[in-house]
Amino acid sequence: MNPWLIGAAALSALIALAHSVIGERRIFRHLRRAGHIVPTEGGTLLREFQVRILWGAWHGLSAMGLGLAAVLVWLSDPDAQAASGGRVESCVAVAMAATGVLVLVSNRGRHPAWVALFGVAGLVLLSK
Repeated sequence: MNPWLIGAAALSALIALAHSVIGERRIFRHLRRAGHIVPTEGGTLLREFQVRILWGAWHGLSAMGLGLAAVLVWLSDPDAQAASGGRVESCVAVAMAATGVLVLVSNRGRHPAWVALFGVAGLVLLSK
């Protein structure tokens, strides 16, 4: 088992879980009617459909982070990593780094997620 990939997987899973939990607490609870799972209240800025798609995309991104974590765990097996030839690792590293850049630029470095996203990319690159 490749410890760099296991670390990257753990960090990716942690980011995904934090993303969903913190998003629910800090954003979506304010947009939800009592007793409803999917938020629908967007105030004067967002219509119900837009709030629903935002919620779905928010948690979908977390699900993708968990999926990437699973891929990284699979890749930590030497046979899987050899079969990949480094291509899957490169794709994951580039995707995580690009996401880190987007987060960094979008909030001028005030949101700490970019550090964790670059961390996943770096761990994956160290695994090669």
